[in-house]
Amino acid sequence: MELPSPDTPLYNHTLPKIEEWLTYLGCHQDPDNLHCWHIKKPTWQAEICLETEELMVCYLNAAPQGENLNRSFKYSLSRQDVESAVFDGP
Repeated sequence: MELPSPDTPLYNHTLPKIEEWLTYLGCHQDPDNLHCWHIKKPTWQAEICLETEELMVCYLNAAPQGENLNRSFKYSLSRQDVESAVFDGP
């Protein structure tokens, strides 16, 4: 996998590179909503959507009462920062 350096903002990555990165991290593209990806870890699962202005993450059943927990990350953040924030879990 050949990506820009980890400190490069996501907005400087092409869409195919972002998709390659998500695949490398274990995400699977939603066949019905191609802008959304799913990931399942032993202790959490999430849906990641590539929206126009930001990357949206919905951690499923992660809030205290079992509700979903939503987070958003601007594309101006570095890939390394987004990876640390999103893939460490809720």
